[in-house]
Amino acid sequence: MRRRDFIRRSLAGAATVTLAGAPLQLVSACSPKGTAQCPELKLSFQEGIAPGESLNEKLDYMENLGIAGFEPGGRDLPSRVGELDRALAGRNIKVSAICAGFGGFILAEDPAVKAEFDSTMRDIVAAAGELGSTGVIMVPAFNGQKPCRPHTLETREYLTEQLHELGEYALKCGTTVILEPLNRGEAFYLRQVADAAAICRDAKSAGVKCMGDFWHMQEETSDYAAFMSAGPEYLQHVHVASRGRRIMPGEDGESDNYLDGMRALKEMGYDKYVSFECGTDGDRTVTVPAAVALLREQWQKA
Repeated sequence: MRRRDFIRRSLAGAATVTLAGAPLQLVSACSPKGTAQCPELKLSFQEGIAPGESLNEKLDYMENLGIAGFEPGGRDLPSRVGELDRALAGRNIKVSAICAGFGGFILAEDPAVKAEFDSTMRDIVAAAGELGSTGVIMVPAFNGQKPCRPHTLETREYLTEQLHELGEYALKCGTTVILEPLNRGEAFYLRQVADAAAICRDAKSAGVKCMGDFWHMQEETSDYAAFMSAGPEYLQHVHVASRGRRIMPGEDGESDNYLDGMRALKEMGYDKYVSFECGTDGDRTVTVPAAVALLREQWQKA
C-alpha cells in the first residue's frame, strides 16, 4: 500500500472510531443537534379498540384522539371495501395494515389447505391495495395448524419462494405482505424480528415486509436490536399492547416501557404505524385515552 493511501484510510478509520465512541445524542438522527427531522408517532387502532356501537362512532372517537390509522381484520375484507371507503371519506384516518383473515396457511402440507390460503390471501391482498393499506399481516404457521411442513432448511427455501410470488402479486396491487413473528407459545416458526427480516431479504421481493409486536417481542433480548435488525427497508408495521397481560399499554404498570424500541423507530425514521392489538381490564373510555397519552409521552422521551 502506498503511504498516501495508508494515511487516508487511517484517518477514515479514526473518524469511525470517534463516532462510535461518541454519546448517542450526538449521532442520533433524532438528536436536537441533528439535521434530520424526527418522525411523528402514527398511532393506529384495530377495529375493536375504540369505544362505540358503530364503525362511524369508533372512527369519530379515533379522530378526536388524533389516531392516524385504522387496522381492520382481513376476514370478508373484499366485501367491505365500499363500506370502509365511505366511512373513511373526508377523515384524517387512513387504513394501516390489514390483520390476517385468510383461510388455510402457507406452510400447510395438505394441498387443499394451501390452495385455500393462496385464494383467500390474494383476495385480501387485492382489497388491501384498493384501500391503500400498507400491507396484509400473515403468520407462516401457528402451533395448532397441522399437518405443517417441518422446521427445516428446505421449508425455509420453500417459504421464500412462495413469498416471492405473493410479494410480487402484492406489489401489483399496490401493497405488501407483512410477516409477523410470534412468541413460542403461539408459533414454533418465526419468533424473532431478525428472522423475519432475513426471510424478507431472501424472498427477493420488495412486496415482502415484516413487523414487530411489543407483546410478542418477549422473545427478543432487546427491543432496540429487534427493530434495528429489520431497519427501514423491511419494517412495515408495529403492534403494541401491555407487556404482561396483553391489555392496554399502562395497565401493567411500570413493565409497560417501550422506550428502547421507540428509540430504534425514531432513529431509523420509521414512518409507518404503531397499532393497538390488545384488550382491556377496565373501562375503554378511561383506559384507551390513558394508553394513547402514555405512548405519546414515551415517544417524546425516547
